Amino acid sequence: MSENAVLECRGVVRRFAEGSSVLEVLRGIDLTIHTAERVAIIGTSGSGKTTLLQILGGLDDPDDGAVFVDGQPMHGGSETAKGDLRNRYIGFVYQFHHLLPEFTAEENVAMPLLIRREAKSAAFDQARALLGRVGLGDRLTHKPGELSGGERQRAAVARALITRPQLVLADEPTGNLDAGNGEHVLQLMLELNQELRTSLVIVTHDQSIAERMDRVLVLEDGRLHSQG
Repeated sequence: MSENAVLECRGVVRRFAEGSSVLEVLRGIDLTIHTAERVAIIGTSGSGKTTLLQILGGLDDPDDGAVFVDGQPMHGGSETAKGDLRNRYIGFVYQFHHLLPEFTAEENVAMPLLIRREAKSAAFDQARALLGRVGLGDRLTHKPGELSGGERQRAAVARALITRPQLVLADEPTGNLDAGNGEHVLQLMLELNQELRTSLVIVTHDQSIAERMDRVLVLEDGRLHSQG
C-alpha cells in the first residue's frame, strides 16, 4: 500500500454477459484513496460507477485485479472475512437509505456496533450521540416510516459513520432528496469527513457536488481519468 493509503484498487476488471457477447464494464481500474481525502467519481448513466463502488466495498467481485483496504485484500477470502473488513473499515451511504423499517432510528444506527458484538449500552450511547450530531436527537425512537426523506438520509449517514470507518463509499447520497435536504446531507458528510478524518468517495452525476471534492475522476469506456 502507498503511504497514507486507505484503499488501493489495482487492475480491476469486471465483465457481464449480454446474450452471446461479453460487455467489459471496467477495464483495468487503478485507484488510490488517501486518509481524509474526498474523491468524486462521475460518468454517464451505465458507465459502471455503481459497479466500481460495489467492488471497492466488497459487495461484488472483480473478474481480474485486486482491492486492498488498509493493506488487506478485500477479495479472495471467505464471505465472513470480507464482511469483517467491511464492518471495520468501510461505511456505505446509498441514494435510498436502506434503513430497516421495523427498527427505530437509534436501533438502525447502533446496528453495525451490535454486529461487532459491542456492549448494547455502549452501542446505543454512541448511536444517540451521533444522531444528535446530525440533528436527530429528538427522533431517536422514530421508525423510518415516521421520518422525512431528509431525516432518513441523515440517519443513514450516522449509521455509516457509527463505526468511525476509514472510508465512506456513497452512491448518489443526495439523489433522492430535494435541493435543501440534499445540501444539508452533503454538508454533514463533508463536516464529518474532516472531523473524523474519514476518506470519502462519492459517486454522483451532479457536477456541483463533484467540484467540492479534492479530486474528480471520470469513468469513461471502462477507465478512470482525472477531470481536467
